Amino acid sequence: MKEVYLALGANVGDAAGNIAKAISLLAACLQEVKQAPLYRSKPAGYAGQPDFVNSVIRGQTGLSPEELFSFVKQVEQQVGRVERFRWGPREIDIDIIFYGDQIIKSSKLTIPHPRFAERDFVLKPLADLDPNLKDPLSGKTIGQLLAAVGNLTDLQPLGPLN
Repeated sequence: MKEVYLALGANVGDAAGNIAKAISLLAACLQEVKQAPLYRSKPAGYAGQPDFVNSVIRGQTGLSPEELFSFVKQVEQQVGRVERFRWGPREIDIDIIFYGDQIIKSSKLTIPHPRFAERDFVLKPLADLDPNLKDPLSGKTIGQLLAAVGNLTDLQPLGPLN
């Protein structure tokens, strides 16, 4: 079993409900799931869209990184994700942030997620789960990375999902 961290975000329809549904579906391949609180953030990349609701979950999986990626994409489809344009509105977006301490770079998959260390809406919920978790690429803790980026997206706590 490998410890994995997944970031979830949504800004179309019932964003918090879509995140809850995704977490429920992800439970089919994750054990010992722990969820960070929900946060509202301004969109990054393309500003002409509603605010996002974001969270991060930690869990244990027996799936390989590629199997987990395929499962995550299936969950996005089940929740109702519609492909629009890069950084555009989403019913749900699920990114694999960490898969143990592995570093993976293929044509289909990059772990750690290539932009996680620039995103307060990923770093803050990660820090809620484990501020001392280390990025295998930089060797820095999540707390250190969060301190370096600050509050870029006007991140506001919404509280626990339940």
